[in-house]
Order: sequence, then C-alpha cells, then structure tokens
Amino acid sequence: MSNPNILEMRSITKEFPGVKALSNVTLTVKTGEIHAICGENGAGKSTLMKVLSGVYPHGTYTGDIVFEDEVMRFGSIKQSEEAGIVIIHQELALIPELSITENLFLGNEIGRRGVIDWTTAQLRARELLDRVGLTDDPDTQIKNLGVGKQQLVEIAKALHKNVKLLILDEPTAALNETDSQHLLGLIVGLKERGVTSIIISHKLNEIEQIADDITIIRDGRTIETLDVHQGVDENRIIRGMVGRSLESRFPDRTPHIGDVFFEVRDWTVQHPLDSSRLVCKNENFTVRRGEIVGFAGLMGAGRTELAMSIFGRSYGTYLSGQIVKDGREIKLATVRQAIDNGLAYVSEDRKQLGLNLLDSVKRSTVAADLQRISRGGVVDALQEYAVAEEYRLKLRTKVPDVEYGVSKLSGGNQQKVVLSKWMFTDPDLLILDEPTRGIDVGAKFEIYRIIQDLAQQGKGVILISSELPELLGLSDRIYTIFEGAITNELPASQADPETLMRSMTSAKKDALI
Repeated sequence: MSNPNILEMRSITKEFPGVKALSNVTLTVKTGEIHAICGENGAGKSTLMKVLSGVYPHGTYTGDIVFEDEVMRFGSIKQSEEAGIVIIHQELALIPELSITENLFLGNEIGRRGVIDWTTAQLRARELLDRVGLTDDPDTQIKNLGVGKQQLVEIAKALHKNVKLLILDEPTAALNETDSQHLLGLIVGLKERGVTSIIISHKLNEIEQIADDITIIRDGRTIETLDVHQGVDENRIIRGMVGRSLESRFPDRTPHIGDVFFEVRDWTVQHPLDSSRLVCKNENFTVRRGEIVGFAGLMGAGRTELAMSIFGRSYGTYLSGQIVKDGREIKLATVRQAIDNGLAYVSEDRKQLGLNLLDSVKRSTVAADLQRISRGGVVDALQEYAVAEEYRLKLRTKVPDVEYGVSKLSGGNQQKVVLSKWMFTDPDLLILDEPTRGIDVGAKFEIYRIIQDLAQQGKGVILISSELPELLGLSDRIYTIFEGAITNELPASQADPETLMRSMTSAKKDALI
C-alpha cells in the first residue's frame, strides 16, 4: 500500500512580465519519500518551489497548494515554515560573520523575557549538529566552514523548525564527491526518520541513487512523473527533460592543434593569509593554439588558486615564476594587464565574481572591455546594444531582451552571459573554471559546443572541472593537481577516471610527457 500524499500542487500558473514561468503545473509528493524535480535551466523548477514555500505569496499565482489535506495560502516564508515546509536555496542563507549557534536560531532565538539563553542555545545547537553529523564547535563562524558543512548547518536549522517537508535546491552543486555522498546519505537518513524531501538537482546519477519518484518539468509544464523503482536511467530522464534523446553528451570535434603559445614556468604562489603555505608549488604547463587543456584535482587541490593567480595575480602572493606568451615573457600583475595580454577568466562563482547581478544582459556583455565601444570616454549605446544582441543570438541565450536583468536568468543563461562577456574581449586564452556547475544537460551541451568552437578558432582553452567525464570528453590533454603541485600530464586519449584519480590523490609524478 502506497503512502498518503503529503503535498499536492494543482494547476499552478505563475507569470512574470512578458514571461509565463509556470503553466498548469501539477505535483504530487507522497509522505516519507524523496521526490526529485528535474528539468533544464529555466524550466520553472525553482519558481515552483518558491511558490510552494511562500517566496511568491498567495495571490501572485493561480492554482492550489494542498499540504496535509489542507489548502494553504502562504503569504510568506514564515507561514510555510510554521506549517513544516522549509526550503534550502542554492545560495545559502547564512551570515558568514556569525557563529553556527547564532545562525541556527536566527529569528527563532531561545530565551526568556527578551534575553537570549546562550547556555541552552549551545546545548540545543550541539544536539542539532550531532543529528546531521557535524562535529565542529558551535561557536565556529560560518565563514570558516566549507560549503559542505554550511549545507549541514542549513539542514540542522531546518530540523530546529520541526520540518515535515524539506526542499533542497541544487544541494550538491558546489560540493566535492565526498561531501556530496555525505549529504545524500543524510537526506536518506532523514527519510528514515519520517522527513519528506523534494530535491532539485542536475546530477542525474545522484537522483537515481536516492529518489523514489522524479517529476520532470519542461518549459514551465509538467511532463511526467517517473517511479525510480520501476527502472529509470539517465537517458530516460534526459529524454523527458529535453524532449529528445541525446546520442552523445559531447559534440563531435576534430581538433586542429597548433604550436605552444602559452607557457607557465616554475609558478609559485603563497596563500594570502598563511605565509607558511604554498598554494602553487613550482608549477609548469603549456597550452597550444586550438587546444583544450583540462585540469583535474580534488576540492582544495589548488586548481582555482592557480588560475586566479595567473589571471592578474587575483589570488595569493606571487613569489616566483614566469609566464611566456608567443615566445616572450609577459607581466600580468593586474587583471587589466591580463586582459590586455589576451587572457580571460570565467570564474567558478558566476554570481559573486562573474556578474554584477544589478546589471542588465547588455551591460554585462560589454563590461570587461568598455573601451571597444566607447568614444571619448563615453559608451556608444547603439553599439553596446548591437554587441549584446549579437552574443545573445550567437550563444542562444534565452532572454526576452538584452535590457533584461541578469539576476532574473536561469543558471545556464547566466553562464552564457559570462561567456559572452569574455568572448567579447577576443582573448587568445580562455580559462574556464567549472563552466557547467549547476547547469542541466541540455545547456551543458550548448556550452560544450561554444568551448569547442573557441578552440576551432585557434584559441587556447584551459578547462577546470570536478566532473571527470567532462574533462575526458572535452580535453585534448589533462594535467592533474594535488596539494598545489602538478602531478601528471596525459593525452586525454590515454586517460581514464582511475588513472586521473590516482594522480589527483598522490604527490608522485607518473610518467610526465
């Protein structure tokens, strides 16, 4: 006998100016299950969850929310939380400067007669942290925790609110494999204690691993709900998401690789806060024209630190090393110098470092090289619009108009805007740091095509990715990094996940080319 329904969302329709984000969406979730929601970026998944949790209050949408057999009209997040529905957004709602304890009870402080009882709060915090398997001191500031541990704090916070239905939006998008598996195990553990979960994720292998049912949304409409226990694989999910089968996860490409044009020699960089720690240790690598060079490493291995330190010394303290481009040494002491010398860097954190979320698509597209569309120090508005429209069409960015705010775009379309910004600078070397993080399979395919097109134009591409299949499917050569040092270099044709993992977890240099 199947469990009763804890939630029904009936004919939910939500419109924004000029856009119908949801159209008669229906969702049914059983008590005590893990229910996954899948769909491409912009399909309406997060919008649906914001309707459910009261971020978009009753009256701003049509349709009914039935929770525990009662029609709900949530006017705020507070009201949905009082009913037992708690949402954990992809961008965590924690205050970095406050402690774990302070964050856990923020807005729900434990006290008497207006005075916080810190002793009781500390004891209760320890209980909650034990339930999620977090051993850190409750007095630890959030800024000193990794993203994986911050996710656990968010879940502990939800448990304090007596959660019945937990909504997790891309909970493992920024986590490494170990932290992801720990978090997925915790979600399964919560299920065993009677907590129902809705999980939104682009990591289809994780969905297969823990979900009971999968609802697929495409273009703001419910397509189908699949019973995982009846046998569901990634290809079946993808077909529902994109409306067709993907014969290959990567576009076909015949590489045309030229000579070495970019070289880093003996690159050594010190940690910005800990002078005894080196984040880059005498690293050497090369890039050829038309080549995609992958960098593999575990979280904290030093891939991003290497990329940022090269790109205008954006990270750490430079100690020694040379950068040679087209046979001559170049100095890249600032970001401006890096751009002027033909480098571009797409950050792994598009919201914090890649975009100004207050800007429009138009302004964001030209932001890295305003000089090219300026006369006498004044931006040519017509040219600015023309450039933005050109890249919107070229990258097939889904946006009503280039005057549209980037904050309103899906993750995949925001990433296309970031790529547009750096493509506009016409770089010789494009450094891509986790370019498909938090992006669905359909949008990934399009971004893969863009990356390959750039290589076909004779540009060099450095690709940093935590997804080994992505590195193997796109790269021509792959370097591995362990604790700030390059440990191996392999042609992609000779690499496999096991070989890469050995080099990613060992300081030994195996058969460097």
